[in-house]
Amino acid sequence: MTSIEENGVPVLLTIRGEQYFEGTDPDATELMTEGTMAVTPEEMAFSYEESALTGMEGTTTTFAVRGPQVILTRSGAVNSQMIFEEGRQHTSLYETPFGGLTVDIQTSRLRHNLTDRGGLMEIKYSIAVEHTVTGRNCFKIRVRRR
Repeated sequence: MTSIEENGVPVLLTIRGEQYFEGTDPDATELMTEGTMAVTPEEMAFSYEESALTGMEGTTTTFAVRGPQVILTRSGAVNSQMIFEEGRQHTSLYETPFGGLTVDIQTSRLRHNLTDRGGLMEIKYSIAVEHTVTGRNCFKIRVRRR
């Protein structure tokens, strides 16, 4: 399979992240950025470069939709993989400059209407670091072809 960059079409991504911690107001961030989207028979994927704004400058983030799963991969300055699958828990390693952490992702909702023209995706999940729940999160992503 060729890389996303080689056969990707330019897209505009609007990514809203919401984090909910016990006893505090939700923390929401919204990012609008340019990226690429590629569609193969096996998957639909979109990628973008993180910036200083997200604190992960030098990192490429990719969301790959494969059947019932969405796989979020970060590579570069930050390396991690998170697998989202509604009703299932997946454990992965999150590498930081200070060492690796075990991260458990429990996905409660995964919906999308993505096509080769773009669309919307919503992922709601809870995250546990070293098996201790640290909060609930939600991604809402709009993909539009440029």
